[in-house]
Order: sequence, then structure tokens, then C-alpha cells
Amino acid sequence: MSQNRLLAVLLGVLAALVLVVGGLSAVLLLGGKSEDSGSGTTTSSGTRTGGGDAKGALRLPGTDPVTLDPHIAGDATSAEYIVEIFGGLVTLSPKLDIEMDLAEKVDISPDGKQYTFTLRADAVFHSGRKVTATDVKYSIERASSKELASPTALAYLGDILGVREHFAGVAKDVKGVQVIDDRHVRFTIDAAKPYFLAKLTYPTAFVVDKSQIESNPRNWSRKPNGTGPYRLMEWRLGERIVLEANAKFHLGTPKLKEVNYLLSGGSALTRFENNELDIANISVNDIDRARDSKSDLNKVYKAWPQFSIAYIAFNNGVPPFDDVAVRRAMGMAIDRKRVAEVTFKNMLQPATGILMPEMPGYTPDDKTLSYNIEAAKAELAKSKYAGKMPPIEISEVGAGAEAGIDTQAFLELWKKIGLTISIRQTDFATFLADQDAGRLQAFNAGWIMDYPDPEDILDVKFHSGSPLNDVGYKNPEVDKLLDAARTEANANRRLDLYRQVEKKILDDAAWLPLYFSQAHVVVKDSVKNWFEPPMVVPRLRFVELAR
Repeated sequence: MSQNRLLAVLLGVLAALVLVVGGLSAVLLLGGKSEDSGSGTTTSSGTRTGGGDAKGALRLPGTDPVTLDPHIAGDATSAEYIVEIFGGLVTLSPKLDIEMDLAEKVDISPDGKQYTFTLRADAVFHSGRKVTATDVKYSIERASSKELASPTALAYLGDILGVREHFAGVAKDVKGVQVIDDRHVRFTIDAAKPYFLAKLTYPTAFVVDKSQIESNPRNWSRKPNGTGPYRLMEWRLGERIVLEANAKFHLGTPKLKEVNYLLSGGSALTRFENNELDIANISVNDIDRARDSKSDLNKVYKAWPQFSIAYIAFNNGVPPFDDVAVRRAMGMAIDRKRVAEVTFKNMLQPATGILMPEMPGYTPDDKTLSYNIEAAKAELAKSKYAGKMPPIEISEVGAGAEAGIDTQAFLELWKKIGLTISIRQTDFATFLADQDAGRLQAFNAGWIMDYPDPEDILDVKFHSGSPLNDVGYKNPEVDKLLDAARTEANANRRLDLYRQVEKKILDDAAWLPLYFSQAHVVVKDSVKNWFEPPMVVPRLRFVELAR
């Protein structure tokens, strides 16, 4: 959301993120078919859930999305709304299992390269029109079109035959998506890949309404005709977003009738305590109150595990970060453990690598560069830029007079090894555009996993051919290992390949991992079944209000 793509940039406000999730769908994501399997695989939907009349209006804090077009969204803020309004063939459950959505089942060929989906007979758009296989094909072709130039299409749809040619403008359609009849569509991919179904849970693969888009190509997403559990009823920029339950939703009527995202009004916690919001994030300024057993907040406070990482990234093709010695020296000069403890009051866990705890492939040993000022000075002395260091600028999201509170600490530490670094702050949309275009010399950012598979970060962010490799990192050995992991059917061997990749990337200091995170929230007693998922997944239809 996934996006994939990222979030966590504003660690000063701490809607932060990290770790432990049980019951991951590791067999489907990692194992693929067994090595001696000679037959195809069929995955079917469960029973219809929900039912009855939706009721109640939930009040949530929120911000304006960058876009509500699922085919171009790459940020977690936009994805929070998109996954409720739209849907795809498959989805992720609250437990991170891959489940059927618009499809009722999928048949996988014995060679693992063809996926034939059967659409639900009751899957309809919010307008009431039935979803057909033609809608699925149109949506994949729109998402991967040269005209749309989606920044996420190749990363999440590029395994489908013909997507890359269609994206380049040399093919009119995507040959790997075949309409069999109204209820059956077949996907053919370039090789058997155990994570392919997981990629289809990403918004780039969501189904959109062709007629609506073609009738209003510029503004259709201001009131989209989706297929999800909620429909967008109102969006007033900077004020509120209102979602209403979709009574025709094919997986069952949501329990909540309405969700109001209130986009203004000051401190979310103050509004929570004034009974204006039902849920609020806890910042570093309020965490002591929340943890105090004598506080009223403590009774409704909870920390939720997340699959995300905050990091500093270096553009490996821009001086001085084309020199690994500079990158490594900066990594050795920061004391992330001290910052997490003192600055963030242990609301964050110091990162020990790139893969988060409980993520398949994670190991508990600290694989990051150890804090050592003298070693950092020695490493910097090896650089070709020693004594003639070009200016260094780190970009981050913000609009204040000062850098983020952790960045300020790092700036002082870098001064100890002779580096004076400036900070550039910008709004979120500009930051994303500059990041995608590779215009940033270095930047403070974050990544939220889209599905629980190491491919979604190690391959998507560091393979030299990935369109989401926004730091220009190139290591032929890493590419070779990642290529092997893409088609490795044995789960243990596949995870070992990813562990080798992680070590090489950390040694090259393409990123400086900072923290694994948690979402710290307070929830009114009247809100039932609320949860903060470790990644962006549809959740509102499971929530109830007891008032």
C-alpha cells in the first residue's frame, strides 16, 4: 500500500510502526507448490460473511489522500481509503491470509504459470453493474498503460506476460490476460513465482469502471465507482471524507454504516478526550500518560505491531554517495539505539536489519553497522572524497523550521566525523514525486510491507531492474540472488537466498535502517473489533459500534 510503498516518514508525530504478527500465510507466499507436485492448485473462497443492516458512524482522524486512483497510488495514506472503496481478484485478511475477493476461486496450472480465476456471480460495482472478466482485463491494461505511466505497475504487475511491452507502448494489449467468458479470466506469468497471488492484493491490480473513467477522465476518482465494502459519499479537501457501507458488497454487508474521517481540528488526542473522535494516535509527547496505569488513557491504550521500517536512503549514483565508504561512515556514526530510547521513549525498536521481526527470513542478530565514531572516521578517510567532500543534503517530509527530532540528533553525530549536512523539508506529495524521479541526494523515509514476503522489500526496492529502486543501487551479486529467489520453490532455500541478499545490501549501506515501528493508539470502549493491521488491509467492515 504496499504502498506499499511507504510511510513512516514523519517519525516526529509517531503514527509509527513494527513487528509481531502470527499466523502468516507462509505456505502460500513462500512455499509455492511442493517440488514433487504434479497437479495444479485450486483456491476457493470461504462462506459469505456479515449480513444484516449496517449501523453507527465511526469518527477517525485522517489526512487528504494523494490520490484515490488505485492504479497510481503508492503511499499508505491513499491506500487506507483505496482498499475500502475498491477491490481486486484477491485480498489480504486481517490475519494476512490471501483470500478470494472478486474471484470465488482460482485454478493454478501444474507448471505454476497460469492462474484461471472464476469471478463471483454476485460481484458488482457500487452502481450495481456486474463485474465481468472484461473489467478485469481493462483494469490491468489501464494500470500498465504507457499513457498512465503508473509508478507501481511494473513492480506489481510486471510478472504478467505482455505487461512490460504494454507499458513501453509497443503492444496494444496485455497478452497474458485472457478473457475466457464473462466470469473467467486467465493470467499467464513469465515463470512460476510463489508470491504472484500476493502481488494481486496490491491496489495496482484493483478493478475499476471503464465507463466512468472514460466519461470523466480527469475527475472520476473524486467519487469513484468501486467494488469495495465502502463507497465514497463525500470528500471535502482539508475537512472530511465520508465513507458509507456498500449494502451490495459480495463478502457481506459491513457492520459499520458510516465512517467519518475528520481531516482538521487540531490534536487528535485532544479531540479524542473531548469525545470528538473514537480513535487517536499517541505521540511521543503523550506516551508517558498512556503507559501510566493510573491514567484514564491507559485503560484504552494499546500498541499494535506493524511490518514497516524507517530508514535513511542514499542515492548511490550521486556524489558523495557513489562511494560506499561515505555511506558506511555515516552509518557507523549514528546511535539509533540511543535515539530510540531517549528521543522516542522506546516507542520504536532499533532496526537490526531490513526484514522486520516475524517477517519470513528475519533473524534476530543485529546486522546493521555498529555505532563507533572512531571507526566511522577511519572509514571516511578511505573515501575518494576525503578532504574534498561535496555538499550533502538530506530531504524529509515536513514544514517546520527544524529537522525531525531524530534527524537533529544524527546531524550532531555526523559533525563528529567532519560532515556538515543540510536538511531540506518539503510536503508529502512533492517528496514522493522527487523520490520517484530519483532527484533526491539522500532522504529520510519509510516502507510499509504490502504482503508478508521478503520479495516485497528486498527485490522491489533493491533489484537494479526494479522501477521502485529509487536509490540507484546496483550489485550484480544481489541481482543474481534475487533472480534465483523469484522462482525458488523450496521455502527454506528461498529464505536463505533473501538472507544473503539482506547482508550484502547492509554491507553496501544502500540504506541505513533506523527503526522498526509500532502504532500506539487509544480506542473508545464503544468501538468493537478495532485493530491496527501490520500492513494496509481492508478492516472497516469488521468493526462495530456499541452506541
